[in-house]
This record gives sequence, C-alpha cells and structure tokens, in this order.
Amino acid sequence: MVKPLSKQSAKGSGLVDRSLSLRARSSAGNTWLSSGSSERDSADRTGETQPLEYRVLETEEQVGQAMLDEIRHAWRQKQQDLVIVLLGGRGAQSLHRQLGELAAKGTEDRMLASLKVFTQDALAPMRMDNSFSFVRDFERLLGNEFFAKVKCFTPMRTDAIDLEAELARYVEDLQGAGGIDIFFLGHGPESGGASHLAYIKPNSGARASDLAGVIPISQSILEHHISKFRAGGAAVNQSDEPECRRASHIMTLGPAAILGARRLIQSIVDAGTAPAKRESYRRVLEAKLSSDPDERLRQLVANPGLWIRQHRNAVSLILPDVLQA
Repeated sequence: MVKPLSKQSAKGSGLVDRSLSLRARSSAGNTWLSSGSSERDSADRTGETQPLEYRVLETEEQVGQAMLDEIRHAWRQKQQDLVIVLLGGRGAQSLHRQLGELAAKGTEDRMLASLKVFTQDALAPMRMDNSFSFVRDFERLLGNEFFAKVKCFTPMRTDAIDLEAELARYVEDLQGAGGIDIFFLGHGPESGGASHLAYIKPNSGARASDLAGVIPISQSILEHHISKFRAGGAAVNQSDEPECRRASHIMTLGPAAILGARRLIQSIVDAGTAPAKRESYRRVLEAKLSSDPDERLRQLVANPGLWIRQHRNAVSLILPDVLQA
C-alpha cells in the first residue's frame, strides 16, 4: 500500500495566527478557524447571489473528462503551478481514474508536474492507512505514477493528536501554495432538502470568513461515508470499519476557502444511489436568497449547499437523473 505522500515539508502545528491572522471560535459545538474580525464582517462578505450554471452530461466518464479538461484549461492559461482541491468519494472517481491513466501514459507530464494537490475534508481521528480514508481511495484510483509526478500531495493528517492545530497547519500550507485555482466539490443531501458542501453541515455556524473547521460527526455522516465508499467500489478492509465508526470529528475546509477559489467545479453523479440529492440540488438551483446580508447568512447557515451560489465562477457537472422529479 502506498503511503500518504507529500513533497511539502510539515511546518509544525500552531503559530498560524502570526501569518494568516486566524482565530478560532466555537459555534454550536463546532470549532471554526476564521480570518474575519466580526459577525458583521462575515455577513457582508457573503456577496451577491449568483445563478448556478450547470451542464448535463450523459455518463460519469464524460463528467470526469469535463473535470480533466478544466484542469488542462487552467494550466494552459496559468502556465505555472496549479493548486487543486480534490473531491473524495463517488463524485470525482472518474476524474481520478483518468488522471491515473494520464500519468501512466506520460503524455502530459509537464502539466502533472505543476499540480499542488490538496484534500478538502477527512474523518478523524483515524489512521492514515485506514481503508475508509479518502487518501486510500485516492491512491487506489490515481496510482503510484500520479503521486510520483505531481509537485505535491498534501492530505489532512487524521492521526494528529491535536486536530485543531493540524488543521491550522493545513490551512497555512494551502495558503502558502498560492491559493486555490480549482476547488472540486460534491453535493451532500441533508434532512429537509438542505445540503452540505465539503462537510459544512447545516446549522454548524459556518460564516463567509471561516477557512476551515473541526465539527462533531453524526451517525448519518458515518453511514453516508461508509455507504459511498462501498458504492464507489473502494477496496474496503472490513477490519477498519470499527475504527471508522469511532471517528468523532470531521476536519473540513470552510466557506472562505470555497469562496476564495478561482474556479468551483461541482460534480453530482450518484443521484441513483442517493436520490435525496435530487430535491436538495433543485433547492440550491431555485433558492431565492435574501438581499439583506444578515438574512442571507442565516439562509446559508441553514443550507450550506447554497454557498456555491455566492461564487462568480462556478459550474455543476451533473447526470440527467439529478434533475428528475
């Protein structure tokens, strides 16, 4: 089994506040690392609500191809290091397979060598080699040659003793890499037709200035995580499931990381196995967000899937069944 790889040196935990002015705050039992100074500032930074562009593609393979083309396009325009945040689980598995095949062919090694790859969320505490870790799934699909060719691969360390300090270090590494060029997102259904992005849960108190957070895990999240690994064909080690079920928290990037990305690419390919995504995605498409910043922030806290509507350069890549009634 391939070990988690990183060509970036660990800068140590803590002390991030001196370079990013991060501050930790608690909200409903969640800890958020924020770059803002006040609730007023956070409400003002939500910005104007945007219509959400979406493209309907016929197959999961086509969705993966469109995601790969987005990387190619961004690299051609930038012609230097490209920072991408990978999506775990089913939504981007076709992209990961295609990136692995590209690495094996060796036809676009210059582009691959420019990639600084980060991950967006993780269950913790958990051993990094647990088969229910996103890192294990990335290794399975991307393959050894991909990891050998990219500039760096930086996962969240779920085996850290101090999760908050680890997440602060992670945010420092991400910002030090030059900011996010492409943030690959999924769409997670929640009760009442709400949804989450990354693992920003409804009513977890996330604000526009929050770069990352450590939030308590729920039984529904655990079941969803385990079921999507199985549905996606992951090489699941049954002996690791008990440890996965003991995970108590989720480390996740927050709204500020999403809004700060230069491009958001959302993929939704599993409405067949997660039919609640149809209603929750339609709510994101059709929601009328308030023009009042404070009320809009309350809407975003209640339904974090709506954060994508605050970004000026976002697109959803979906299969036809996502729009079925």
